[in-house]
Amino acid sequence: MQPEYQASSRRQDVKSTGHCGTTLLDKEHSPIDASSLYSMSPICPAPLCRQFWKAGNYDSGLISKSSSKNGTSFLSVHPKFLHSNATSHKWAFGAIAELLDNAVDEIQNGATFAVIDKMLNPKDGTSALFIQDNGGGMDQEAMRCCLSFGFSDKKSESAIGQYGNGFKTSSMRLGADVVVFSRCMKNRKLTQTVGLLSFTFLTRAGVDRIVVPMIEYEFMSTTRKWTSTCSEQHFVNNLSLLLQWSPFSTEEELLKRFDDIGDHGTKIIIYNLWLNDEGKMELDFQSDPEDIRISCDAESGKSCSRMSVSDLHLANTLRYSLRAYLSILYLRIPGNFCIWLCGQIVEYHNIANDLKYREFILYKPHIGGGEEVSVITSVGFLKEAPLVNIHGFNVYHKNRLILPFWNVAGSSVNRSRGVVGVLEANFIKPTHDKQDFEKTPLFQKLEHRLKEMTWEYWDHHCGLIGYHATKKPRAPSQASSESGKKHATAKRKNYDHQMEPEIQKQKAGIGVNRPDPEPIQNSPATTIASDSEDQERVLLLKENKRLHARPRGK
Repeated sequence: MQPEYQASSRRQDVKSTGHCGTTLLDKEHSPIDASSLYSMSPICPAPLCRQFWKAGNYDSGLISKSSSKNGTSFLSVHPKFLHSNATSHKWAFGAIAELLDNAVDEIQNGATFAVIDKMLNPKDGTSALFIQDNGGGMDQEAMRCCLSFGFSDKKSESAIGQYGNGFKTSSMRLGADVVVFSRCMKNRKLTQTVGLLSFTFLTRAGVDRIVVPMIEYEFMSTTRKWTSTCSEQHFVNNLSLLLQWSPFSTEEELLKRFDDIGDHGTKIIIYNLWLNDEGKMELDFQSDPEDIRISCDAESGKSCSRMSVSDLHLANTLRYSLRAYLSILYLRIPGNFCIWLCGQIVEYHNIANDLKYREFILYKPHIGGGEEVSVITSVGFLKEAPLVNIHGFNVYHKNRLILPFWNVAGSSVNRSRGVVGVLEANFIKPTHDKQDFEKTPLFQKLEHRLKEMTWEYWDHHCGLIGYHATKKPRAPSQASSESGKKHATAKRKNYDHQMEPEIQKQKAGIGVNRPDPEPIQNSPATTIASDSEDQERVLLLKENKRLHARPRGK
């Protein structure tokens, strides 16, 4: 039995700068009549332009100005900033990943699942996207920070989010409007909050600043009823805006979204989804009932029926298949956490398990102040090689994929075909959209070293899959040989190598015709084992280095 709602039995005299609604609806702060914002409408109007890259080109006739109160100046944020801020996401899936990061960060607060699916907007029947998790949830203050700019309370070193800007950029990149539902237990108070960030509302109403309607309820254990924590007038005003501009027409219909959230968690619904330049919905919910896609034609310029083996490889399908992208988005996933996409669990995929003749290379960059870090890179040939023309490194940062199949070898395809690597580079910083890294000297050094790894691996192992080395080393003289050894020692002072036994056997001519081992099945146990194996490899590399450094004959 669901608890009842009591909208007006327990009110607090809350000022417009207090804990309900938004300060920007006051007549003192807005050039428009605030009462005009609360008129009811039976439909949910579409934004002025449904194509994302053109949606910012509108004239509101208003100019944001700084205001002064009690001698303090305030600068308002114009609604156009919502759109221009969202353009940092060039790729729709990158925006979805940003929202999913918030759910993954909630694992430390008990989250065990995240759900991504579509729903129908009950007002107009169009498709909407919703993302839900069962993390700790947000109270009204936390939601206000979430819907504002530059607030972030994620202090954990393992947290993916850092800047307090991801929710706004990603949600506004996917659709014109988003409504957020969150339930939270904090300081022994159970609350539920609804907030609305609507580009449609702001452009249609012609406001010159960002207005965020919000309502909050507290559960009263004595009466077993949800009671609004706002003053009567603020509750009515904000609820009116929510019902006019959200997909829900009544308070009962709005609050029904909490039914499957449980005692804690968050659900976001993004609607009025953007269209592409051809006027079609950017997110494709129709082609595959178990996936969300971006049009193949729009992404690759090819018909799906004409795609080659390489085109159908994960390295390329992740560009237009959300299920493929999410399968490799995180380097490690706890065994008790799962991601649901369109009603089906996303199977975790470890790219390193797709590699044959793997080699583990230890890279030790100096990050300043004399500090040195150790990074292990797994390098090998794809199991489909030489049939696929795919190469590059998958670079993660704090468990999150930033650069998938990054081509560091440039146009040197002949010395990189099929060579793929995986590493976690926490010593460099990603850009705000988490689709690239800041171009610092550390990043440039890493790029150079990964290019060397690619060429070195190819030159030494290409014969294992039927290729001939394109660059054959010359037989050195005795003098040049000694010089080469010194050069190699100096060059490799920051990294070391360890080969899998299968490479050593192949090079020794043992088991040359032996079939490749079956790929390792992905499971939580595999992830845990991989972590311990990586630690063992580091120890082995250090021990090998120590033994090689000992004088001979001792």
